[in-house]
Amino acid sequence: MFRDVSACNTYNYGDAHYWDARYVQEGGSDAFDWYQRYSALRPFIRKYVSTNSRVLMVGCGNAVISEDMVKDGFVDIVNIDISSVVIAMMKKKCEHIPQLKYMQMDVKDMSFFPDDSFDSIIDKGTLDSLMCGTNAPINASQMLGEVNRLLKPGGIYMLITYGDPKARIPHIKRSTYNWKIELYAIPRPGFHGPVESLAENLHLEPVRLTETGQLPADYVMEDPDSHFIYVCRKIDEQSVRCNQIANACIKD
Repeated sequence: MFRDVSACNTYNYGDAHYWDARYVQEGGSDAFDWYQRYSALRPFIRKYVSTNSRVLMVGCGNAVISEDMVKDGFVDIVNIDISSVVIAMMKKKCEHIPQLKYMQMDVKDMSFFPDDSFDSIIDKGTLDSLMCGTNAPINASQMLGEVNRLLKPGGIYMLITYGDPKARIPHIKRSTYNWKIELYAIPRPGFHGPVESLAENLHLEPVRLTETGQLPADYVMEDPDSHFIYVCRKIDEQSVRCNQIANACIKD
């Protein structure tokens, strides 16, 4: 489990000072959505996240995905970011939207929230940012530990990333988290492949993974630089135990 050296440039994307300086320099210019817009993510979010869920958006930046989700019926979204500059900007911008809350917070320490606080946690590029920073494996482990702590049993952590299973599964498929993971591959915005390969809704089907959580050897991505969506469901261990006991009683 290493730093994403090949995907990173000289910037330390895991550092608050970098983001504060960047947002100050941009001066509240147009919003920027990493990777995918809500319109492309909507089928996945609506499939796994109910509109009345309490949602945590980690590393929100100045993206409009949370605003788009509110327009689509979501009623409770907490947005956090390490940059106090962008949080101040977003608080001012969205002060008229009661469904949205903005807080300055480091994803590696979200102790402000008690355990089992959220039904769903959405991450669009935040783990990637940590993987480009110093102490990447440690930072990633701290963040994912907090994500797991904050998720209610049965809750969903949706990770949207450039990282393929070789780069991300070692971090998220750990017994400590006990997550059931499904993977989707989605082409980059604006990607146009051969007409014959563009089967409608093909990317809306989960990718069949090997036992070790990797892509099959014969799997071919429509877009070689696709983004990946990992849907990680926190297993409700109490429900599992109850079902096991019930099944044992039936057999007896």
